[in-house]
Formats: sequence, C-alpha cells, structure tokens
Amino acid sequence: MHEPLYKHLKTYEHNKDYMQLHELQPNIKRKVARRIGRGGKRGKTSGRGHKGQKARAGNSSRPEMREIIKKLPKLRGHGINRARTVHGERVLPVVVNVATLETSFEAKAEISPRTLVVAGVISTRRRKAPAVKILGNGELKKAFIVSECLVSKSAREKIEKAGGKIA
Repeated sequence: MHEPLYKHLKTYEHNKDYMQLHELQPNIKRKVARRIGRGGKRGKTSGRGHKGQKARAGNSSRPEMREIIKKLPKLRGHGINRARTVHGERVLPVVVNVATLETSFEAKAEISPRTLVVAGVISTRRRKAPAVKILGNGELKKAFIVSECLVSKSAREKIEKAGGKIA
C-alpha cells in the first residue's frame, strides 16, 4: 500500500480544526432584486408614475448624446456642400484683380504665380505657388506680361488695351 501524501491529514476526525469546502458561507447575504407590481408595497403604478413612454415595459428612449448627434448639420453630397464633395479634387484658383496688379507692380513687369508670391500679393499653398485667375475689377494703365495665369474676358481686354501681353 502507498503512504498518504499528507500524513497528518489521514481522516476527518483528525481534521476537525480545519475548515471543509462544504462549510464555506458568504459573509454578506445575496441581495434579491425587488420584483415590482406583484402586490405588497408597490402597487398600482409600481413606482413608475402615471402613463407615458417611460411607464411602459421595454421603454427605450434615445440617449441624450444621440439626440445631439442627430441635430448636428451633416456634410452630404448635394446642396450647399456639393462643391467640396462631388468636385473635391478640383483646385480653385486664387483671385487677383487688375487694380491689385496696378498698385503692386512696375510697368512692363512679368506677372506669374511665382512673382505674385514674391510681391506678397498672394500666399503659397503647401509651399507652392497656387493657380491664379486675374479678374478685371479696377483700372489698369501699366502694360504687363502675364503668364501661367487664367485671365477673365474683362481682364484680358484691359491688359491688352494698356499695351500688355498674355502668354
């Protein structure tokens, strides 16, 4: 016969000073959930007030945060934000008026997006000179050589009338 692993724990009589598994008891009694509306202290409306959505079983009113999210304006494909979504890749040119060129440059000057950036008329976009469109707002008396810029019909007329060129 084999010897027991624990010589001092041979039988139950010897282990009266040790606690057994079947003797374990919780210190705190378990809380039983109160079942409402079955007689006793909670009768009639059972603590739910009177009628209405919140008095019903299975009430699922929307959380407040979801209400706020629903009310926020959305970016959608059509309508007011169409240009940003449908034509998102399109690069809109920076607008410069003829009157600005008159005040910023000397006569016979060459005008391109790079020279406009150097003169401080426009600022760079991602460290590059942006696309530029010249509009015919204002008076023009100096002759300019315009290159690499989009030019409106009225601006073209004013530049050519003053003796300038559009390359």
